[in-house]
Amino acid sequence: MFNGTSTFVEGVDNAFLFIVVISLILLIVLTFLMVYFIFRYRKERNPVASQIEGNVTLEVLWTVIPGILVLMMFWYGWKAYTPMRDVPEDAMVVKAVARMWSFSFEYDNGKKSDKLVVPINKPVKVVLEATDVLHAFYIPAFRVKQDMVPGNPQYVWFSATKAGSYDIFCAEYCGTLHSAMITKVEVLEESDYQSWYEGSALAADEPVGLKLLKDNACISCHSMDGSQLVGPTFKGLSGKTHKVVSNGIEKEILADDAYLMKSITDPAADVVVGYPAIMQPYQLPDSSLKSMVEFIKTLK
Repeated sequence: MFNGTSTFVEGVDNAFLFIVVISLILLIVLTFLMVYFIFRYRKERNPVASQIEGNVTLEVLWTVIPGILVLMMFWYGWKAYTPMRDVPEDAMVVKAVARMWSFSFEYDNGKKSDKLVVPINKPVKVVLEATDVLHAFYIPAFRVKQDMVPGNPQYVWFSATKAGSYDIFCAEYCGTLHSAMITKVEVLEESDYQSWYEGSALAADEPVGLKLLKDNACISCHSMDGSQLVGPTFKGLSGKTHKVVSNGIEKEILADDAYLMKSITDPAADVVVGYPAIMQPYQLPDSSLKSMVEFIKTLK
């Protein structure tokens, strides 16, 4: 019935359409009966209330018929839901990590990306992990959605049937920049996907430090062009003196290499004045920290 973008579209849309049609029928019937009874039994026509006897037939009908309709709606919903939990054995696995406020994806060859890239007509299991607060992984075009709870890994799977680019949203309010937590799933032809998958994980013109900042969602909160976000901009940050709050005391501190590294591993220690203390600590190798700091120092 539906020419969808994934194998789940038809089942979900059929269930939704069935429930909408039943709801509309009930709305029309009940509204009609309500208006009819208002006019039929208004006070002018019935000045004295008479004894009203029960009607077993009506009571059975308005109990059995809604019960059947509810069971039918459940059956349509169950029929659409159960395939979403039955992952094919040959599904490729991608790990999705959600943090305030971005998604990142890791493939079985170690490659990482800020977009989900998949081949067409191939089952894909996305293992979901939240690192800080509640998030939700939602691809409207594919009709898949799953809450992401820290410490409770979940998964979704799908098989995309049309090449193209489709939105991925966080569907659970997760803080200040929740509305900006958007990325894409790119569905490629098999040959294009293999070229991308086997290609270099690091673009030739992209510094290692920049890639690490992207992979760890740092640029979701810290701009690189001086614009105002949740955290201080990286532009011009290094080498300058900033007012910070440390243990409730305001002081000035030089943003040198040691301070920048500490701000990544222990961000609550010295919080720049005027910004909320909401950043989560990162546990990264020293080499990664140094690469990130070296790139930040270039943003003069």
